[in-house]
Amino acid sequence: MNGNDKAQLYLDLLEKAVTNLIYGDAPVPNEWFPERDFLPEHRENGMDWPSVAHTMVGLKRIQSLRNLLDQAVADEIPGDFIETGVWRGGVCIFARGYFKAHDITDRRVWLADSFEGIPDTGADGHPMDREMALHDSNHVLAVSQDAVRANFERYGLLDDQVRFLPGWFRDTLPNAPVERLAVLRLDGDLYESTMDALENLYPKLSRGGFVVIDDYFIPACRKAVDEFRDRHGITDAVEPIDDYSAFWRRTA
Repeated sequence: MNGNDKAQLYLDLLEKAVTNLIYGDAPVPNEWFPERDFLPEHRENGMDWPSVAHTMVGLKRIQSLRNLLDQAVADEIPGDFIETGVWRGGVCIFARGYFKAHDITDRRVWLADSFEGIPDTGADGHPMDREMALHDSNHVLAVSQDAVRANFERYGLLDDQVRFLPGWFRDTLPNAPVERLAVLRLDGDLYESTMDALENLYPKLSRGGFVVIDDYFIPACRKAVDEFRDRHGITDAVEPIDDYSAFWRRTA
């Protein structure tokens, strides 16, 4: 087995580890995904809130990210990887594992998160965000920075290429020390969180880089994306990943 085969085998296993398709932990029932039993097809499609797994995005979205990283590296698109809204850190763990498997030492993995859960939108928040009231689920969605760091350590992937940006996006992203991005992954759910991320980070995305919108099926998130694209004249095709998520490649 050559080095590339070993890297692919490692990443195949890492995909299944961060989604916990190996042991199949029971989901946490919620308003959107009420199922109480582990169903492989739900975990593959990001249709549950795992009780143990380190990501809820599902196998298909992890595999899509792997393909986008392959393309960015093959095309020598300069820049780092960032995720805005990391939960238990599984997607970023995979991205760091990808760089390590391919001996890539000049790209960082950035984790932007409040590490306190979803903000309470309050009376002044966007009406669509207030309607969702996702902060009511912070008993599941809030994961501390220490817990995420510990998850990285479990995989042996916590090092200087992993950088944390703790705090609300409106406070941290405008002055984030991110110079250039090859892949920008948004998982903030809300209109305001999505807009904050796009306004502050899209200008740092290299031409040829990728934007991944994890929550494109959520009306509030989609409205923010569509408004941002319209305002900036972005016409790059939005490609579906599964029934919930999508991406586009920046061409200009």
